[in-house]
Amino acid sequence: MGRKFFVGGNWKCNGTIEEVKKIVSTLNDSKAPPQDVVVVVSPPFVFLPLVQSLLRPDFQVAAQNCWVKKGGAFTGEVSAEILVNLGIPWVILGHSERRSLLGESNEFVGDKVAYALSQGLKVIACVGETLEQREAGSTVDVVAAQTKAIAERISDWKNIVVAYEPVWAIGTGKVATPDQAQEVHSELRKWLTDNVNAEVAESTRIIYGGSVNGANSKELAAQLDIDGFLVGGASLKPEFVYIINSATEKVAAI
Repeated sequence: MGRKFFVGGNWKCNGTIEEVKKIVSTLNDSKAPPQDVVVVVSPPFVFLPLVQSLLRPDFQVAAQNCWVKKGGAFTGEVSAEILVNLGIPWVILGHSERRSLLGESNEFVGDKVAYALSQGLKVIACVGETLEQREAGSTVDVVAAQTKAIAERISDWKNIVVAYEPVWAIGTGKVATPDQAQEVHSELRKWLTDNVNAEVAESTRIIYGGSVNGANSKELAAQLDIDGFLVGGASLKPEFVYIINSATEKVAAI
């Protein structure tokens, strides 16, 4: 298949220096992940240099956001250029919490993705529907519109990972069933085939996020079009290592 399994850990707005050091120590002491698995952790901005300095070299670091254009008089924001200067390779953009709490539109997220890529960052681009949208039967339309806003602004997909995160499953303990997640991932890949090209559809990793934990990660990983995870709360716990190793299910399923 050629798509490297990808496991991201989004620490969100959590942690103290002591807690961060403990999480990193757990990761550093873990067995090496399965071959061809990319592991990226995303601490709060203030901990990025600390985590990067302590974390084992086969794991990477991501910022949780960046500004939509070049830095300047934008108090509280962090630009793509700053992240590049710090040597941070990845950034998460379009997370549903920013879309809902801060009003980031599809177009704004698309602009952010395009600018971050133009500055040399790799992007974890998030899409996903609310419970109301799912119950209305508009899941595919919603994630297609979110993806379209990105596709209209970029031409090169090699540095993008798409994270499908149903909003109703984030932090709620509810998880899309493996069949539900696979269905949306398959539809997203079909959308990329029809609206970008077959090569991009085949090579782009589409990962799942939404209350992923050690109890459900293996079954989710075995699905054909699920190429990894963006993990929230469980990425702060030792079970994150177990989730990373669920990539073995993907190998077994191929």
